[in-house]
Amino acid sequence: MVGRDKKLGICPLCERRCQLSLHHLIPRKLHRRTYYRKHFSREQLNEGVLICRQCHNGIHRVYDEMTLAKQFASLDALRADPGLQRHFAWVARQKIRI
Repeated sequence: MVGRDKKLGICPLCERRCQLSLHHLIPRKLHRRTYYRKHFSREQLNEGVLICRQCHNGIHRVYDEMTLAKQFASLDALRADPGLQRHFAWVARQKIRI
């Protein structure tokens, strides 16, 4: 059974079919900061992409929240980063954990 917050699908980063979780493009930790409240709508702050847990963990292991918000606030930016590309390629070769 798939949990409420998880969906089955293709991860856009590693291209595996597995359970996906929501990755906020602007991390939730920053939503309460004045700069983000003034410059982004609630809809923009809540935008995210569904990715697998291994890709999600790797993104947060490599970059802190502020860097993610400033430099990686789109799926294309995440895909273009060389360090993350190596991680996504590694994840693509891993067995899917359920």
